[in-house]
Amino acid sequence: MECVVGYGLYIDLIQPLIEGKETLRSGMMKEVARVEAAIAAAMSGKACALVSSGDPGIYAMAGLVFETCQLKNIPLRPLGGKALGEKDPPTLRVEVIPGIPALCAGAALLGAPLTHDFAVVSLSDLLTPWEVIAKRLDAAARADFVIVIYNPKSRKRTWQLEAARKIIQEHRSPDTPVGVVTGAMRPNQDVRIVSLAALNEAHVDMQTTLFIGSRSSNRYLDFLFTPRGYSDKYEIG
Repeated sequence: MECVVGYGLYIDLIQPLIEGKETLRSGMMKEVARVEAAIAAAMSGKACALVSSGDPGIYAMAGLVFETCQLKNIPLRPLGGKALGEKDPPTLRVEVIPGIPALCAGAALLGAPLTHDFAVVSLSDLLTPWEVIAKRLDAAARADFVIVIYNPKSRKRTWQLEAARKIIQEHRSPDTPVGVVTGAMRPNQDVRIVSLAALNEAHVDMQTTLFIGSRSSNRYLDFLFTPRGYSDKYEIG
């Protein structure tokens, strides 16, 4: 790897792994510029990595790479794809490397809240209208999914979480357990379980992932889990 492109915080987190590499960093809200810089570096012949937190395909940069290449008509082929002939047009070789998304890291810290069906919704309305987010929250709550919430609150987006809580509580008991995981697997890691009614009192920021239980989710000691249904079919204990 010759070049690494990413949000400044993520570059700092992996600095020991990229010593001596060319790095291109940018701040928040510069996702398009980062993707275009990574594509330009790769098209120039450099082996370039575009880094994200968690998994690059979950609320991260992989989708924007493909979208940008499609809009710019840049030919792509998978890493390890068939060799090109001399007359083939130049193509960009792309590999998406899976990571550990916040929903998996947070679920493991809580116990097993995602053992059964679940839905994932981001509360960020910077790219998705709030009316769309609200409809998805209502549908997920009505269908009794465990609901994982990304981007619950930021310094500028302060009202969306309480609005989401009210939507979900129309279909869930106020006592529904909610896992609140901040900084999963990082030095500032914090893991708590609160009730849905008390969610507005919990400390929540952009590094927080929320796990709102379904009607069958249970809190056991300091753990949160959602039964798959084995005890309904088999004799346990």
